[in-house]
Amino acid sequence: MQAIMETLFDVVYLLSVITLGLKMSRNSGDNKEYKLFGWMAILLGAGDAFHLVPRSYALLTTGLEANAAALGFGKLVTSITMTIFYVILYHIWRQRYNIEGYKKLTLLIYVLGIVRIALCLFPQNDWLNYYAPVSWGIYRNIPFAIMGIIIICIFYSEAKNHNDNNFKFMWFAIVLSFAFYIPVVIWATEIRWIGMLMIPKTLAYVWIVIMGYKSATHVASGKFNI
Repeated sequence: MQAIMETLFDVVYLLSVITLGLKMSRNSGDNKEYKLFGWMAILLGAGDAFHLVPRSYALLTTGLEANAAALGFGKLVTSITMTIFYVILYHIWRQRYNIEGYKKLTLLIYVLGIVRIALCLFPQNDWLNYYAPVSWGIYRNIPFAIMGIIIICIFYSEAKNHNDNNFKFMWFAIVLSFAFYIPVVIWATEIRWIGMLMIPKTLAYVWIVIMGYKSATHVASGKFNI
């Protein structure tokens, strides 16, 4: 039952975020913010598919441990695409609130992203092993968490300063995504049910995409077909 329900959830999730992403990128016109949002949503769905498709196959067939290599490779791809996801989200923040300057902040975001991806590529991660070392899961997520904290703070600050009702909970959705993700990194291998936290984490990302899509339809209702 878990395998069927989780697979259905994953299918709906992937189709939803990719469809919304395609709509935003196709109908954004000259609006760079929503074009970025569209690309970000497509990247989210495409990247997660590398992990979720093998996971669904594993659950429906021989189990997770027997498909460790495919799952591990999928996690690697997802880790890289999620890093790029947050870099794009940072640029959405700059576009939305007409942010000028902040070159050091931009550099910091890129350095954190590069460090995170570099750490993901170290062989010590042992991605293809089902019981990969938890320590490296923590190491590679340190720059990722710092990036997340920065983006939480800047969205909270600017949404509040601009009385931005459409994005007033953007910061909170990002908080939720990390709050559900961190326990999975640390304990999922030892405590199987912890992996279920990936479902609310995924819903937090869906919420982020929906906020962007709703904002796009409000601003450019003449261009978007709902």
